[in-house]
Amino acid sequence: MSGKRIDHRLAHRGGWVELLRLPALAYSAAAKTNAWLYGRGMRSRLRVDAPVVSVGNLSAGGTGKTPTVAWLARWFQAKGLRPGIVSRGYGAAAQGAALNDEARMLADQLPGVPHEQNPDRVAGAQRLVDAGVDVVLMDDGFQHRRLVRDLDLVLVDAARPWGLPAPGPGEAPVCAVLPRGLLREPAGALARASALVITRSDTVDAASLARLRAELARAAPGVPCLLASHAPVALVDWDRGFLSLDQLQGLEVDLLSGVGNPEAVQASIEALGGRVIDHRARPDHHPWTQADLVGLGDRPVVTTAKDRPKLEELRPLAGGLAPWTLEIELAFREGEEELEHLLERLPVGGARRQRDAIHGGLHG
Repeated sequence: MSGKRIDHRLAHRGGWVELLRLPALAYSAAAKTNAWLYGRGMRSRLRVDAPVVSVGNLSAGGTGKTPTVAWLARWFQAKGLRPGIVSRGYGAAAQGAALNDEARMLADQLPGVPHEQNPDRVAGAQRLVDAGVDVVLMDDGFQHRRLVRDLDLVLVDAARPWGLPAPGPGEAPVCAVLPRGLLREPAGALARASALVITRSDTVDAASLARLRAELARAAPGVPCLLASHAPVALVDWDRGFLSLDQLQGLEVDLLSGVGNPEAVQASIEALGGRVIDHRARPDHHPWTQADLVGLGDRPVVTTAKDRPKLEELRPLAGGLAPWTLEIELAFREGEEELEHLLERLPVGGARRQRDAIHGGLHG
């Protein structure tokens, strides 16, 4: 894997990174104070006339929020409801785009599902309600307490539960808040979740998974813990359409990934029998340039659905290079019925009440 990402520097103990523990103490204190003020009603919270489901995490990195939002949107659609998505839109302005990576990816996967990107999540959610959605899905909303939510789903990556990779085989990963680690809040914040979802739970052994579940039970006693995986569902050639996943079996490929957990993407390809030769891993939301692609083309190139829109824009400048896209979907291994029970108990929003009233009048 090319490059030395900041998460790999932070993963190791000792040296200059330990100097970051002092600002991390200040960051932790600020996060706890913020949580205390919200918990005691000393900071205002606003509600919209629709149920709000938040999908978030503790770490500043990829835990699979976007596939989870897509799963929820499809679940509500299957129930005859109209979901809408609200997110902050991180990185869109820097990329000179109206929508950021995740929103463009969701637009491809969920045609017709409205998506509001607004740093003011309350205003964005209200616009969705005004447009008639039945439920608001807040992407990356665990720390955004100002918008009242009816269900708080918090994702924990089994391979990187606290944001950082393990420094070495058999070693425990560093668990620390920013800037020493990648946690946005101390682990105890998990206690306010409605449910925890351990994503990529199939990528670790049974003993590691059991240890993680015990850690989460201590941090969030009584909070349900569900298990999910990120299942590869399709391999897409930009020109020829869908390819069989078996196409990767025994094949040498290069990989382009600008996501929070690039190791997980490589592991997915290798689980399908592919052999990654050159993995050009870049930071999350990386703005790909022509220079990033120099030297590619001797082997098939694979990328993620999140990276595809930006790479497609570069295609005319990259000699027509068109990486295959590995499509991933969330799949529950344990606890899906429990989650559905929580979703079915959500309150009814204004748009649905209005439809039900009209429907009742027609049959009255």
